[in-house]
Amino acid sequence: MIGVEEACLRAKEHAGAVAHAAEADRNAMLTAAARALREHASEIIAENRKDCEACTRGAQFVDRLMLDEKRIDGIAVGLEKLVQLPCPVGEILEERTLYNGLRLRRVRVPIGVIGIIYEARPNVTADAIGLAIKSGNAIVLRGSKDAIRSNIAVTAVIKDAVRSVGIDPEFIQLIEDTTREGSTRFMRMNGVVDCIIPRGGAGLIQNAVQNATVPVIETGTGNCHVYFDAAADISKAIPILINAKTQRTSVCNACESLLIEERFAKAHLTEIVAALREKGVEIVACEKCREIVPDLTPATEEDYYTEYSALKISVKIVGGVDEAIAHINQYGTHHSDSIITEDASAAEKFLEEVDSAAVYVNASTRFTDGFEFGMGAEMGISTQKLHARGPMGLRELTSYKYQVVGNGQIRG
Repeated sequence: MIGVEEACLRAKEHAGAVAHAAEADRNAMLTAAARALREHASEIIAENRKDCEACTRGAQFVDRLMLDEKRIDGIAVGLEKLVQLPCPVGEILEERTLYNGLRLRRVRVPIGVIGIIYEARPNVTADAIGLAIKSGNAIVLRGSKDAIRSNIAVTAVIKDAVRSVGIDPEFIQLIEDTTREGSTRFMRMNGVVDCIIPRGGAGLIQNAVQNATVPVIETGTGNCHVYFDAAADISKAIPILINAKTQRTSVCNACESLLIEERFAKAHLTEIVAALREKGVEIVACEKCREIVPDLTPATEEDYYTEYSALKISVKIVGGVDEAIAHINQYGTHHSDSIITEDASAAEKFLEEVDSAAVYVNASTRFTDGFEFGMGAEMGISTQKLHARGPMGLRELTSYKYQVVGNGQIRG
């Protein structure tokens, strides 16, 4: 096992192998990696089984950790989809001639060395490597101890596949040190690692934000909202809410809070509560809600800030779209929020004033996803505003530089 520092230095030393590779070579790496994952699925599953057997964190956690042939094939399909996407590296963003005859171009380039810190989902290992390859970046991965055997197996298979097409795979590095001290050293590799992307729960993300000296792209905890406006169509509203809340409860784009305009609540809250309860959703609600449906559990102030990642939701009655927007901007995490309405002016106001990475009208928040947005896999969903916002696909993993061509010009 190599140390944290050496892993980062190796990635930087070999970054040119992927940064300067032709697009055909990047695609060959991805195709070979997809094929190798399928061919070596039994070996990966055997290592993954050891992780699952050692895990003591409950059935839901083990489900996220577990790999089988179907899931490995899905990972391979994701890599193959990246092959079909255009490579952003080398794209000319701007081109003009200056007053003095200098020819200036602004060109998209890889960020350099990307570090990712993530929890027990070994599919992220392959997704992150694939995105790094296609976007020309070296990558250093630091997963959790719960998935260490799985991550080692997946990384080894992909590195061997990259080597098989004639590319040095050492731009891909996995940190096997899963201690907190090792993580902190990783996050402080200034001058070697260009950015850190934490992907996981609120604790992991805040640890990175508070302790890293390398720039961090903060990915989202998701306290996502659905707002039923006075002009909502109940036949759309309930299916959207049920999908946003219950399709997958543990993901960051699941709905955690429902806001309902007062008149709409008086007409439909009983029906809404029944639909949620039918799906096994625990409801905590404001006082006005409990005047309509008395057996609802009272919500606390903390509930409105909470990402439950479970079959639980907070419900609050508001006076209208302005109060809904104010509530979301105060309690939300700037991830994904949706208004259900047939009122075009209310929809436009919501789109304009809700300060989130993705804002929806008459659709589930569950669509905030790299594949759904046509980006391929994503490195995470950024909830900050600097460098990238929303699903971080290939273009969000690049920067740019200026190329300036002259003919002897000097500045007077």
